[in-house]
Amino acid sequence: MRICVVGTGYVGLVTGACFAEVGNDVCCVDVDERKIAMLQEGRIPIYEPGLEEIVKRNASQGRLRFTTSLKEGMERALFVFIAVGTPPDGTGAADLSFVERVAREIGENLESYKVVVTKSTVPVGTTLRVKEIVGEQVALRGRTDLEFDVAFCPEFLKEGTAVEDFMKPDRIVIGTENNRTAELLKELFFLFTMRENRMLSMSIPSAELTKYAANAMLATRISFMNELARFCELVGGDVDQVRQGMGSDSRIGSSFLYAGVGYGGSCFPKDVKALIASGDAAGSPFSILKAVEDVNRAQREWFLQKIMAHYGGDVSGRVFAVWGLSFKPQTDDVRESPALDILPKLAAAGARLRVYDPVAAENARMHLSEWSGSMEYMEENYEALEGADALLLLTEWPLFRRPDFPRMKELLKTPLIFDGRNQYSPPAMKSMGFEYVCIGRG
Repeated sequence: MRICVVGTGYVGLVTGACFAEVGNDVCCVDVDERKIAMLQEGRIPIYEPGLEEIVKRNASQGRLRFTTSLKEGMERALFVFIAVGTPPDGTGAADLSFVERVAREIGENLESYKVVVTKSTVPVGTTLRVKEIVGEQVALRGRTDLEFDVAFCPEFLKEGTAVEDFMKPDRIVIGTENNRTAELLKELFFLFTMRENRMLSMSIPSAELTKYAANAMLATRISFMNELARFCELVGGDVDQVRQGMGSDSRIGSSFLYAGVGYGGSCFPKDVKALIASGDAAGSPFSILKAVEDVNRAQREWFLQKIMAHYGGDVSGRVFAVWGLSFKPQTDDVRESPALDILPKLAAAGARLRVYDPVAAENARMHLSEWSGSMEYMEENYEALEGADALLLLTEWPLFRRPDFPRMKELLKTPLIFDGRNQYSPPAMKSMGFEYVCIGRG
């Protein structure tokens, strides 16, 4: 099948590359000329395991193309996927200007029947607004002969495993207005669910809400565990043991029950804010989600205060090694990363920071440029430890799970670890002579 994907961020580029990987003819479109030039040269603007190989292979074999012209991208396509950003505006609501701009341009260039599929995460009613905008532009051209349909197919891609998530989805949600569109999309996605039919067909509003509801529920689990971790510290509980006890209940399961320094990234913070804003606008406030957001924000401050309290509230002149800058492992994405909250506050308090991340250092450097005088970016994780007063572990990269503890002890000025991800065993750390400050484990 012939497909046009508008937007080459995490969602758009993974979507286009994976569709091409199973034999479709795909053209990816983006207004960013620099990004398109990179992709045409075989360079990937984001870090996502497995993506570069798929992009290069399918581009070299002619199934995957890149252009800045939506007209060119749409020309032969049956499906046009909208996968542009919907960042929060000043109120927390989703900014739909990019989606609406693409819809207008689709209407301006429509010459034959298309299925216009919203892939971006959008509030309820947006896909029908896309239909309205496309229709208005077609009408302005006097093209009463043109037909098109709209649909909403949310993405459920986790950064770090996005390629695998697309190729082996646990479900595919298809929101449509009619059976014709549903059947076309089922045919398109069939190759990804051949062993087990995991397609769910529903109304467009239900599909739009499903995406927000899923992310909001996962964010809620994380915030609950973080609040529980604080309580554990007060009463002598171990949140990791509690997690195991809870997770063994089949009604709950073990996913997203890990305490830490809070969720981040491009989805959970944005989607929680957007659903709160949608609820307020509809007169049906999401009180639970407002608390989820408050807890997430407070968790970072709570961890920071643990560090400050250890030094009697004064970290001036202290040197901290930092392992991890991305919001989660296996990605270079630092959007809403806990590190971007915690490190500037330590720098403002007079601390110096020796930071390391396997792939996210350059992205973090741009966001932390104001504090460049207080930060030194290291090429290797052990190098960051040299002469540091303590280690702050902020991202649970696999590289950090089994480090050389004797070497760490030699390099650190004092054997002290503030672990924001509960990577190590408190008894084991104590036996090796480390002072170990973690989350909710006594």
